[in-house]
Amino acid sequence: MKIVIVGTGYVGLVSGACFAETGLSVACVDIDEAKISRLKEGKIPIYEPGLEPIVLRNMEKGRLTFSTSLKEVIDGSEAVFIAVGTPQDEDGSADLKYVLAVARDIGRFMNHYLVVVTKSTVPIGTSEKVRQAVQEELDKRGAKIAFDVASNPEFLKEGNAVEDFLRPDRIVIGTDSEEAQKIMQKLYKPFVLNGHPILFMDIPSAEMTKYAANAMLATKISFMNDIANLCDIVGADVNMVRKGIGSDPRIGDKFIYAGVGYGGSCFPKDVKALIKSAEEHNWSLDILKAVEKVNERQKEVIIQKIKKHFNNQLKGKIFAIWGLSFKPHTDDMREAPSLVIISRLLSEGAQCKVYDPVAMNEAKRKLGDSVIYAKDQYEALIDADAMVLVTEWPEFRLPNYNVMERLMRSKVIFDGRNIYDPNEMKELGFSYYSIGRKSVVFPS
Repeated sequence: MKIVIVGTGYVGLVSGACFAETGLSVACVDIDEAKISRLKEGKIPIYEPGLEPIVLRNMEKGRLTFSTSLKEVIDGSEAVFIAVGTPQDEDGSADLKYVLAVARDIGRFMNHYLVVVTKSTVPIGTSEKVRQAVQEELDKRGAKIAFDVASNPEFLKEGNAVEDFLRPDRIVIGTDSEEAQKIMQKLYKPFVLNGHPILFMDIPSAEMTKYAANAMLATKISFMNDIANLCDIVGADVNMVRKGIGSDPRIGDKFIYAGVGYGGSCFPKDVKALIKSAEEHNWSLDILKAVEKVNERQKEVIIQKIKKHFNNQLKGKIFAIWGLSFKPHTDDMREAPSLVIISRLLSEGAQCKVYDPVAMNEAKRKLGDSVIYAKDQYEALIDADAMVLVTEWPEFRLPNYNVMERLMRSKVIFDGRNIYDPNEMKELGFSYYSIGRKSVVFPS
């Protein structure tokens, strides 16, 4: 059985490699010639735990190939997955130009029945636009070739994408065709042996499910951050509150950790796109507008704590920034809170010395020479007036406090992810600020 996946980003490359792992013949296509050349050499363009060995293994077996030409690989395939980017347009909507360009290419080159699958995160109604684009190209050719369209949104978490694909908690497929359903069921059968379901539904519902899922998770994050800020004011401890509400099975303990806000390639873009999609249908998603507002404000919370501690005098101060990616186990810095925090510190005349376990190259691309790049977390601390923890990488959880004290100009920590214990900080003599918990303040 052969499939084609167009797009070799997080979704496309992970999907292609994991499908190949089940014995399928998978051709991954991308118009980026340099990226395809690197992939053919076994060089993985993104950091994702577990991805490199699975790609290399299936390349060696001949099950996973890479090409810049859809025309050359489409013959014999039973399904073509569209997994290209849907960047945010100027008005907040998802830009579908790449998705529809692939759909038109499919219509130009297909010579037999296949299922056209939208894997990219797309607004409700996109699959019908894909269907129209394919049909228009077939009509231009005068070709009477049957095809079906399916929506198969992804639910991969960056940093855990391979595991999520191989052992999904659910697979959502929208289709209006029995033939397409049979093919999709066959493709995904190896992934549901753990008993988790394939949920077949109509196409608009499948498209909505993806956006609704991300919007709900973003809502939980912003809700907890708002509560954390109130905890700061009234003297409550947000960690205690989190445990108290998280033990309620109706709420659960996932995505209710306070911090400096969400980022990445999905939540910010998808929340905006869903808001825009609702507006196009004359509906206002007021809760999501508040979610977005809270998240943008949350990225400023740690800055306000920093300014208050230093009496608004940040010029000439040196800040060690621990963590740059939007979350651990990825090098993705899209919409990362670190970018906002660093930008604000620099605008106040401060200097930033930064370190991240895997995102340094991406940081250099985004930040240029505006910051100092440290070779490790401790080098970033040399002569620092404070350390700001932005991303909760495991290696930051148990630092050597004696080394920190020796390297830093002053013992001040701003913990944007609440990973340290305030009582321990007090015993060690560190001034300590976190999100939604009591601060520990020693005289400067």
